[in-house]
Amino acid sequence: MQVLPKWRTNSQPVKMRVEIYRHVALQRDVEGDLLLGDMGEGLPFRPGMFDGCISISALQWLCNADKKTHSPPKRLYRFFSTLYSSLARGARAVFQIYPENSEQLELITAQAMKAGFTGGMVVDFPNSSKAKKFFLCLFAGVSGVLPKGLGSESTDRGVSNQAQFTAQRSRFTNMKGKSVKKSKDWIMEKKERRRRQGKDVRADTKYTARHRKPRF
Repeated sequence: MQVLPKWRTNSQPVKMRVEIYRHVALQRDVEGDLLLGDMGEGLPFRPGMFDGCISISALQWLCNADKKTHSPPKRLYRFFSTLYSSLARGARAVFQIYPENSEQLELITAQAMKAGFTGGMVVDFPNSSKAKKFFLCLFAGVSGVLPKGLGSESTDRGVSNQAQFTAQRSRFTNMKGKSVKKSKDWIMEKKERRRRQGKDVRADTKYTARHRKPRF
């Protein structure tokens, strides 16, 4: 399953790309259907319909607000939640993405976790500016083992090419080693930084960084 957003990708309108895919499929006598839609509005498939999903250079477009009514976190969650539902238990989904920055990585992974996925980010050639590629590898209903990224010799030089999260929603750090914004690690680092600056900071307690229920 290849899912494309409505926006232009690779300087080609999506409808043109769909026509290209249809033409190639007909040439190769491949059976199946092509669906054109906005992935940010969710996937219209039955629960447990697919055993896997592959996407190339599509997911990062949901981080953009193409309209005033678009909310990237909500659209990402809508996509991931409907994808999770349409995948069979134990299925895998792999997304090759081109994030603009670490904030987009955090946004994407946070919404995938919220939808119930486990998995993580695998990076090929993390030290290369041209060959570097990001792969979001997700598991539906189970915890799996992440594949090893290409250029794994980089890990010997202290550069990790994997970042994993689980169903327990363990704290996720981006590929630059920074903590997710407003996570417990992020809050503790911010408090410690302010202490070093000589500012008045409340003492740490067991309630520090704990998410509280909203008051009515």
